[in-house]
Amino acid sequence: MAVQDGLKNRGYERKDVNERFKAVEELTGERLTELTDYTFDPSIASKNIENMIGVTQIPLGFAGPVQINGDLAQGSFIIPLATTEGALVASVSRGMSVITASGGSRVRVFEDAMTRAPILRVDGIDHSVKVIEWISKHTKEIDEVVSSTTNHGQLMDIEAFPNGRNLHLRISFRTGDAMGMNMATIASEAICRLISKETGAVTVSVSGNMCTDKKPASINLIRGRGKHVIAECRVPKDIVEKKLHSTTQAIVELNTRKNLVGSAMAGSMGFNAHAANMVAALYIATGQDPAHVVEGSLCMTTCEDVDGDLYIAVRLPAVDIGTVGGGTRLPSQQAALRMIGCLGDEKARKFGEIVAVTVLAGELSTLGAQAAGQLAEAHKQLGH
Repeated sequence: MAVQDGLKNRGYERKDVNERFKAVEELTGERLTELTDYTFDPSIASKNIENMIGVTQIPLGFAGPVQINGDLAQGSFIIPLATTEGALVASVSRGMSVITASGGSRVRVFEDAMTRAPILRVDGIDHSVKVIEWISKHTKEIDEVVSSTTNHGQLMDIEAFPNGRNLHLRISFRTGDAMGMNMATIASEAICRLISKETGAVTVSVSGNMCTDKKPASINLIRGRGKHVIAECRVPKDIVEKKLHSTTQAIVELNTRKNLVGSAMAGSMGFNAHAANMVAALYIATGQDPAHVVEGSLCMTTCEDVDGDLYIAVRLPAVDIGTVGGGTRLPSQQAALRMIGCLGDEKARKFGEIVAVTVLAGELSTLGAQAAGQLAEAHKQLGH
């Protein structure tokens, strides 16, 4: 069997996977038996990967427990984290112990919309105006087209961004408990066909990069994409000193000079210590698309001195997650989602709250360690 059977013959019987594996061993001249130790039926992964030859395993640990006081995530949680970076789970666990000792974290999902942004070619300014006016006057027809493509998606908004003979449309959808990128793409293609038919605008691509998917972008930082979540905690002064071995004033100053001023000096779109660490570990554990760590890194961490206590918050404007479909079909990832009560329908917003609190815990712990001069020692002991 050819190694690159691709989509033509996906071949997810175990014998097909084994044949491809043997072919790869022959082509590379290497023994690769470490890739063949897995327990699930390969057919489960038929919608997740092509040319499957085995499994790459990543260590899974847990952080917590952590007290979460969300709208949907309420109570004490154990958080699954998959990583190869020593000290990360220990650091997040320390942050969670501080949050729990402080009464928990308040967290809320403020917005929830997946976006796709087609690019249309128009004849010029006047044509752009006509297309934009047509869209605003025919929302009912557009809604009907969207409904014909999905039982779960719902059109929320279409924003127009004209530029010369280019007309970008940033289309927002509610996508239920799926991350929703495929749903948004299919619905956007149907919208573009209708617009092209009625206005003469030519669809160049269903994605014109104003979505913006899997790339750092100011539009996601400002307007959000996926779930826009904020988590906060007020840590009493004595807990800061006892558990973080620092002071409120030192952590506030560090956050301002490092996360805010330092990030601005670097031209960064992420104003945080290491939010991507927690996002990546939780996404990999639970079957999310790891590329969406890019959007997860667009986090802003703020700290304030409130009557001597430390107020800390994280704003994550682009948390792209799902609790159905995609990688959540895989057995290990389903187990991780069950650990936090987030597998299946009506769970995605709850999961978004948990993501934000996990990031908050990691930020709190790392800022505390840096303010106390402990970061290098922790990595020397646990991660070297």
